[in-house]
Formats: sequence, structure tokens, C-alpha cells
Amino acid sequence: MTRLALVLLAAALPLAGQNLVDEGWDHFYNLEYDQALADFERAIAQNPNSPDLHNHLAETIVFKEMYRNGALESELVSGNNSLLRRPKLNPTEATRKRFLGEIDRALSLSEARLKKNPNDTGALYAEGISYGIRSNYFWVVEKSWHDSLRDATSARRAHNRVAELEPNDVDARLVQGLHDYIVGSLPWAYRMLGFLAGIRGDKEKGIREVQDVARNGKLNKVDAEIFLCALYRRESHTNLAVPLVQDLVQRFPRNYLLRLELSVMYSMAGDKAHGLEAVEEAARLKRAHAPGYDQLPWEKIYYQEGSIQFWYRDEEQALENLKRVVAGIDNVDLNTGAYTFLRIGQIYDMTHHRAEAVEFYKKAIAYEPQADAAAESRKYLTAPYNPR
Repeated sequence: MTRLALVLLAAALPLAGQNLVDEGWDHFYNLEYDQALADFERAIAQNPNSPDLHNHLAETIVFKEMYRNGALESELVSGNNSLLRRPKLNPTEATRKRFLGEIDRALSLSEARLKKNPNDTGALYAEGISYGIRSNYFWVVEKSWHDSLRDATSARRAHNRVAELEPNDVDARLVQGLHDYIVGSLPWAYRMLGFLAGIRGDKEKGIREVQDVARNGKLNKVDAEIFLCALYRRESHTNLAVPLVQDLVQRFPRNYLLRLELSVMYSMAGDKAHGLEAVEEAARLKRAHAPGYDQLPWEKIYYQEGSIQFWYRDEEQALENLKRVVAGIDNVDLNTGAYTFLRIGQIYDMTHHRAEAVEFYKKAIAYEPQADAAAESRKYLTAPYNPR
């Protein structure tokens, strides 16, 4: 079955079913995972033999878990904290079973179609998505590198076959691009695992592939834009990310993480004024109880504003905001909490209050010993922080 045939098939589905999928993705990208789950479940009830719908449900389950644990925060996913050092997430056994069950169901439906027609590109594409979602789960949630690379190889193989059968199918290139970038970014020891899995890794090639999907893709266009923002940030090309994030903010206005990410991108690009403006807009929306913004803790706003002030050497205002975060530390994820203690320690070092600085470095280490902020704090226990 060609992609054109899939589009025609989708058009032939009951309008209500297609609306449920569209509404589900709108909820998904606006961080409304419970509503997205409900929409995809209703769509499956109408069309239980669609592997794509089971993939949608599985992806929503895992992203809801990542959101619950703070793993979607920009600093954790695309900032200084390496994926290899992120603390293992702990989903409930029921969540894990449900997620893996949906993936197994999607794979079995795809495999049944491929037994009838090995060149069914719709089934190959769905199969690749299933393996890709499970690979991401093993990598981010369970920290199971070998299982993740095994599934990544299977995903790549399926989508390579789609590209062979339909060379103009841009969407199928997203998996290849991300894998090339990720493996190309790994330390040598981990890179060898990628080589063994048949993925050599090439960061520049990976970015070019993701750029192509972001420009020309259909099914994966939004995902490619989001991933591209993360890649630009990791590669310090934040000026390229700003227009992408601006577009995403307009399309998904209830996603407060995107607006906070915009403030980070502006700030890293050297634009303090617009960085603070983006944070202030998030605060305004929260005060107005704008849809989606009641979920945003004030402590995240204080942290973001304080971080920008720290970067631009406004120590007094930064310290005030970061101490507000400490007062409500339970309302932020572990990564943000650890960085809050680190930044306060650095500010005290910058203002020549060494004893207070050491106290907060110790707090960062005790708060989350595996965080990058804890590793950095250990360095400053023996030598004061010097911003140069």
C-alpha cells in the first residue's frame, strides 16, 4: 500500500474518527496527555486494526510519563544534561505493561499486513514507528542501551525500506536523521554500540535529514521541527531555532514549555530583552489563567527569569528569583532543583561569599547526586566559580 493509498484510506474513514486523531494530536502537542489518550482510545474503538492508532496511543503514554518526571524540560532534554546521565525514570508496572502492550499490538498488525505484502509501505512505516517509540522508551525511561539500539536498528531498517520503495517519502527520513545525530554525538565507547548496530553516526548528516523533514514532511513535520530546535540548541545555533519555536508557540499556544524554551533560545542567542519578555508573557498568561498555564508552576517562571539574569550578570535579581524557587523546590523537576542550588552557589562565589557558596554546592549534590549540576558543584567545592 502506497502512502497515497493511505491518505485516500484516511479520507474514506468516518469524519468523526479522523477528527479524533486530529484532536488527539492537538492535545498531545499542548501537553494535554490525558485528553490525547482519550481521543486515541476512541479512535481505536472505531478502527481497532490500525497499527498507526496503537502507535499514537503508545507514544502518548510514554510522553505523559516523561512529562510527569520532568524529562520534557528543555534543560534536561536538550541542554547541558546528557541523556546518558539522566536518572532512570520510574513508571508504574501498569504504565509499562500498557505501553509495551500497545507497541506489541501495533507490531503484530503491521507484521500481519507485511506477510500478505512485504512491500506494504504503510505497514513498514508503522512498524518503524513502533520500534522507534520503543527504542526511545528504552533509552530515556529504562536506560537500557542495548534494547534501545536493537529497536533503533529495526526502526531504521523498516524506514530505509520505505525510502527505497518510495524515494519521495520525506517523513521516513526522520528516524535515520535522529539516529545519525544521536550516535554521532555519543562518547566513543557508546558509539561503538551504534557501529555494531549498523548506525555509523554523523551529526551533520543527521541535522540535514531532520531539516529536510521539518521543511518538506507531512506526517512528521511537527516532530521534526521540535527535534530540530533541540539539535540547534545542543549545537549552539539558537538563532536558527528562534523562528521555529515562535511558529510552534503560535500553533500550540497551551504548551507553556515552548514559551519557556523561546526565552532560553533568545537568551542563548544574546538577546536578553526578548528572553525576559518571553518569560514575562508566560507569567502574564498564568496570572490570567490562560488555557494550559495553570499547570505551569511559578517556580519554573522564577527559575527561568533567574537563569537569564544569572547569564547576564544581574546577580542581585537572579539571587532573589532563585531563592523563590528554593522556597517551592518540590514544585520543580530534579534537574531544575539541582541547577537552582548550583546557580545560587555560583552567585555567592561571584559576590565573594565563599562559605555560602560552598553550602549551596553541597545542597545541589545532596539534592540529586546524579545531575550534571551536582557534578559541576563538586568542582567548586575546592576552587571557587570564576565566570571569566
